[in-house]
Amino acid sequence: METAEKKYTFKDFTSDQEVRWCPGCDDYVILRSMQKALPEMNVKKEDVVFISGIGCSSRFPYYMNTYGMHSIHGRAPGIASGVKLANPDLSVWIITGDGDAMAIGGNHFIHVLRRNINLNIVLFNNEIYGLTKGQFSPTSLVGQKTKSSPYGNIQQPFSPGELALGAQARFFARIGGNNPKEMSKIFVESHKFNGTSLIEVLQNCVIFNDGCFAGITDKSVKEDKQIYLEHGKPMIFGKERDKGIVLNGLKLEVVTIGENGITQEDLLVHNAHEQDPTLHQMLVRMEYPVATGIIRSFEDITLEERMDDLTAQVKENSNFKETDDLFFSGETYEVK
Repeated sequence: METAEKKYTFKDFTSDQEVRWCPGCDDYVILRSMQKALPEMNVKKEDVVFISGIGCSSRFPYYMNTYGMHSIHGRAPGIASGVKLANPDLSVWIITGDGDAMAIGGNHFIHVLRRNINLNIVLFNNEIYGLTKGQFSPTSLVGQKTKSSPYGNIQQPFSPGELALGAQARFFARIGGNNPKEMSKIFVESHKFNGTSLIEVLQNCVIFNDGCFAGITDKSVKEDKQIYLEHGKPMIFGKERDKGIVLNGLKLEVVTIGENGITQEDLLVHNAHEQDPTLHQMLVRMEYPVATGIIRSFEDITLEERMDDLTAQVKENSNFKETDDLFFSGETYEVK
């Protein structure tokens, strides 16, 4: 991938299309965060591609002044995989929602994570179907009343992070939809990552599921209800920075620094690069505080690297060095 010769600004990545999202939607925050992050990636604008499926989030490629495709429902991972494998020098981004990715696109979603192609996925999770006007989605909570569950949803929801780690995702991050600064940083880090990166954005739908994450993302509570993880740093959170996470047996436990002899040295230090996903899975499942930031970032061999190695091996061991070698091998006959 060639580096950019000029220094871009977010305006260089802003298209001339009218942005058609509901006023107050977190999608605007995600869009601007991406437009601000791209100049920091030092990649040529013509080498950036956004592929989306269907849903409110999937309008995203129209609003980026890059290459892109608004594809079909749930199939963005397959199309993006083809784009990346055909031209490895491109920076390829999948834009999807909780319904697009984990309902009709569930099979494609888990397999792109398993294969570990060097591309990036931004998952807008608002726990509802917004574009089709408020039906329950694969991440909607049990008991949630929607247009398609008027008496309450009775289906257990997916956790995008748990599903991703179960599919062997090497990079998983989570961030609130009202955290643009941290979001941009995560986008930059996901671009640097060699492999498939997944970023779940806790995105508020102001029309059909307003306040779905308010208990953890609202400015008045987020410092106490979230922990922003950074590799190599102790797990500390809270408005007073006096809360932390320790491992108590097989469970993560919240402690208060200064109580019962607890010091900062007793806290867990985040290791996003650990190959064993056990602790990452525990962090993904943790309900208080909710883990945000880059939870897992373990670099492993990519599908492209495996493919290149296999191709080189087959070529080395093949008796055919040219096409004619194949055509004239074995039994042949001449037509007169």
